[in-house]
Amino acid sequence: MEAKLADITRLFQKFKAAYDKNDVDTSDSLLSQIKVKLTELPGLPPLFKSSPTSKQELLLARDIFEHAVVLSVKMEDQDAFERHFLQLKSYYTDTRELIPPSEQEYPILGLNLLRLLVQNRIAEFHTELELLPPVAHDHTCIKHAVELEQSFMEGAYNRVLSARQAVPHETYVYFMDLLAKTVRDEIAGCSEKAYDSLSLADAKKILMFSSDQELQAYVLDVSIFIIALASNCSDMSCLVLTCALLVSVAVSIQYRKRKWIRYKQLTWGLETDLCRIIPIGRSVAPEYTFRKPRSLHHARKFPLCS
Repeated sequence: MEAKLADITRLFQKFKAAYDKNDVDTSDSLLSQIKVKLTELPGLPPLFKSSPTSKQELLLARDIFEHAVVLSVKMEDQDAFERHFLQLKSYYTDTRELIPPSEQEYPILGLNLLRLLVQNRIAEFHTELELLPPVAHDHTCIKHAVELEQSFMEGAYNRVLSARQAVPHETYVYFMDLLAKTVRDEIAGCSEKAYDSLSLADAKKILMFSSDQELQAYVLDVSIFIIALASNCSDMSCLVLTCALLVSVAVSIQYRKRKWIRYKQLTWGLETDLCRIIPIGRSVAPEYTFRKPRSLHHARKFPLCS
């Protein structure tokens, strides 16, 4: 058993060397090998067989899975994060009497809470929170996630976005960026229903962007396209899509029994004195084919006045 433990330790040292260099491909490959070898150690969950090396096995395996969780964040792979966290969780809950606590426990538990919040899995967020010991609620990383959830539920989106500047751990940045996008998507969805028109300055203020370039990048990435009909726009501030004018779009038309039967081409006349905004839903093909909007209502035109 000591030989197997030494072999895994050797591989883990190679993994950490690649991990410290941010070589995620090599780290991921080595991690796969390490996880296979961990199955040969009987002292790990769920067996917990006692042996002279069982404590070392538990400490090593916990360290490996903690690194695996953070590697998943570096790879921006939420599915891998969830798998590795679930494997790690038993080392936090079932081995408290066998090995000393880890310094990374609460940062990783807080990171998992943040992931659930980003994925809008609020029920699971509160379930995980209830499972934490009372002392955990005073930890900075746990309090950070709880305060974010409260702000998000209250609609205090400015507090959510400002929290990006005060993350308690460097690994939180990835999920905070995702949460900021989620918040802006919520604001954009509400704005679509609340306003018939918005100036670019107002849109930038509502979405809490600091520059026109950030707003432009967001608009081109999500559910709305601002189409600049440039012949009468007075300055570049109203131009978001400055290349070829989009004259027509293919919009899905819904027919009987909610089956998508065919697409219909909708062509709109050009206007030279307005900039137009078209809400189009989430999925956009590169050729600007807008597939399956909920209704034609989502393909209507609104003036964007600067």
